[in-house]
Amino acid sequence: MLISGTAAAQSRQEVHSASSGSDKITIALIGDSTVEDYSGWGVAFEKRFNNQVKVINFAKGGASSKSWYDGNRMPAVLDAKPDYVLIQFGHNDQPGKGPKRETDPATTFRQQLKRYVAEVKAIGAVPVIVSSVTRRRFDEHDQIRTTLGPWAVAAKEVASELEVPFVDLHNRSIELHNKIGPAASMEFNFKEGDLTHFNEKGGEVMADLVIKELQSAVPGLDRYLTPSPSSPDAQ
Repeated sequence: MLISGTAAAQSRQEVHSASSGSDKITIALIGDSTVEDYSGWGVAFEKRFNNQVKVINFAKGGASSKSWYDGNRMPAVLDAKPDYVLIQFGHNDQPGKGPKRETDPATTFRQQLKRYVAEVKAIGAVPVIVSSVTRRRFDEHDQIRTTLGPWAVAAKEVASELEVPFVDLHNRSIELHNKIGPAASMEFNFKEGDLTHFNEKGGEVMADLVIKELQSAVPGLDRYLTPSPSSPDAQ
């Protein structure tokens, strides 16, 4: 997790503010199918917290940062009055997804993330930007070949600019897959040949990566965690 000293200090202050006065907190998830309960890391993420935490998953399969918002889904998130909102997009923002979903990582994707951050902050919640988890596509050297880099960089830079917590799931997931290799990585597939979505094991490992980054980005959440059923090294 890379975040400026100022942003880290701010996130600590926000954690105290969001948690003060009540032991129970709510975490909302916004994203695409890689975050969804059915085919992403959402369910495993929820299981990592004790009963003092309510996790509400608003992720939508096939959604981009643009189409998710244009689908009028944000009001439900704000009405839930979350303390924290994790925001992960990128997969469906890429070229080939059509004008209703595509965004430019240099311009419109950044604008969308800033819109999310502004609306989350407006209700007194803490936005956490998450860079998109990698696809499990390997090159001839058994190293991950990603096309999501520009959107991941944009997510990091927007988080730094706005001084909000950042979870670098893109790079952490690449590091993991490069370490364990193609064969072990294929054990995460939702179904045979699916290099994007996750089965239960894959969801647990990805959730662990998110949690590990959150422990640095939003340290106040530590006290709500339960033991992990897996390890980040998938061993």
